[in-house]
Amino acid sequence: MERKEEITKEELKEDVSEIEEEQDLKEATDEETDEGLDGQLEEKDKEIEELTNRLLRLQADFMNYKNRVEKDRESMFAYATEDLINQLLPILDNFERALDSVEEKDGFYQGVNMIYEQFLGVLKDNGLCEIQCIGKVFDPNLHHAVFMEETEDKEEGTVLEVLQKGYMLNDKVIRPSMVKVAK
Repeated sequence: MERKEEITKEELKEDVSEIEEEQDLKEATDEETDEGLDGQLEEKDKEIEELTNRLLRLQADFMNYKNRVEKDRESMFAYATEDLINQLLPILDNFERALDSVEEKDGFYQGVNMIYEQFLGVLKDNGLCEIQCIGKVFDPNLHHAVFMEETEDKEEGTVLEVLQKGYMLNDKVIRPSMVKVAK
């Protein structure tokens, strides 16, 4: 029986050695696996960061595109409105001349005046406003001086008379006023 016990002890020692070797191997494998997982985790973190940056740039590009399209649409609308109103201004001038030339203000005059007021209202609703000139200081950004007249009762550079009305569309001069200026 002693022999069986000895064998068993020797076998146990061998088994213990094998188990220790297996544990060492397993620990080494676990360390390699942990290192491999850490490397993969770092790669995935970098990939996530790159994708996040790409997404942020794409969002910024889209917002810039959206703003540019909106600005283009607004400028196209403003340009179309400006072009149409510029074509209508001579008609407005003719209405005013016709109304100023009437001697008798009968029913026909009142009807034409109502049409003129309605026409002017539509233009004002779309951003048109008349440049006020008489008695104001000449401004080359708003006025176009056609005549200069010497006067003693007005300061030099004061607008005396409007020969053709000027108009602004949404704070932009679309036609300067033709004026007579004091010298």
